[in-house]
Amino acid sequence: MYNYQSIDVRKELRIFKALCDETRLKIVEFLLDGEKCVCEIVPYTGRAQSTVSIQLAKLEDLGIVESRREGKSVYYKIINPKIKEILKIAGDD
Repeated sequence: MYNYQSIDVRKELRIFKALCDETRLKIVEFLLDGEKCVCEIVPYTGRAQSTVSIQLAKLEDLGIVESRREGKSVYYKIINPKIKEILKIAGDD
């Protein structure tokens, strides 16, 4: 019998919960095209920079995205390949 309390299932649940937030989902969809600077992500979401930073930190904690600093700019990209598959399946009609 499958143990629904396994670590993998709990991690998957956290990922799906993360994608249920409108701002986080917008960020992830924007990053599907590749690495983006926070300075590009903020206007795309229409949210305050502090809000976007909080949501990016959550996505990074979950292993969905990773960041790198270049001078004063911070760039994010998707590192979990399953995210692209999940969004593709969810978007199919």
